[in-house]
Amino acid sequence: MSEEAYLKELSRLHIELVKLQEWVRVKGLKVVVLFEGRDAAGKGGVIKRITEPLSPRIARVVALGTPTEREKTQWYFQRYVPHLPAAGEMVLFDRSWYNRAGVERVMGFCTEEEYQEFLRSCPEFERMLVRSGIILIKYWFSVSDDEQERRFVGRTKDPTKQWKVSPMDLESRLRWEDYSRAKDAMFAYTDIKQVPWYVVDADIKTHARLNCISHLLSMIPYEDLLTTKEPVKLPPRKKGSGYVRPPIDEQTWVPYKYHG
Repeated sequence: MSEEAYLKELSRLHIELVKLQEWVRVKGLKVVVLFEGRDAAGKGGVIKRITEPLSPRIARVVALGTPTEREKTQWYFQRYVPHLPAAGEMVLFDRSWYNRAGVERVMGFCTEEEYQEFLRSCPEFERMLVRSGIILIKYWFSVSDDEQERRFVGRTKDPTKQWKVSPMDLESRLRWEDYSRAKDAMFAYTDIKQVPWYVVDADIKTHARLNCISHLLSMIPYEDLLTTKEPVKLPPRKKGSGYVRPPIDEQTWVPYKYHG
């Protein structure tokens, strides 16, 4: 796909996302979308393209860091619950409670008992969310070994992306098969009828972005409420009543470095 064709289709999908946002707001829907997958699989890029045209008051991203010592003593799902949406909101989790089935399992950050309990309780937790009225959608971004390696190398050479290469990412390269086994086990327990996993082929970023956004739009039946709204009419500005702006030299201005 050419860059021009990609941008044209992305622009069309952005318009549809805005329509979906309005539908979610007006109908009071509660939407949760989980983004999981290999490191460097392109999850962040897709999330950025989804949220780009949307209001952060309605569509927000949750990307939790390492749990605190206090959070480690809580019920495992407890620190995720406060981030769930209220009516009229969409929440996009950039990694989620599935950390326990992935990195925590592979890196030994949880016990075997905690891992097994997660596999038992996660499907019930998600069914409970669905019963409460939440629309829950789960995406797994699949990337080949060779493509992941290429992206890692690119990150090490790009000053704007080097922050993405964490010690955990480097360790994950050494444990490709372990992560594969963990993912297979996770799917075996949590790919349930009420909340199935949707796998995105992420080897080509532009295709992955368009395919994921298009699929997301298809998962929530919506109507175009924007065209039925009254056109916005800007009121005329009131005529001046003697207001005089303060002198420009009394304000601190950003240097006019770029011009022409």
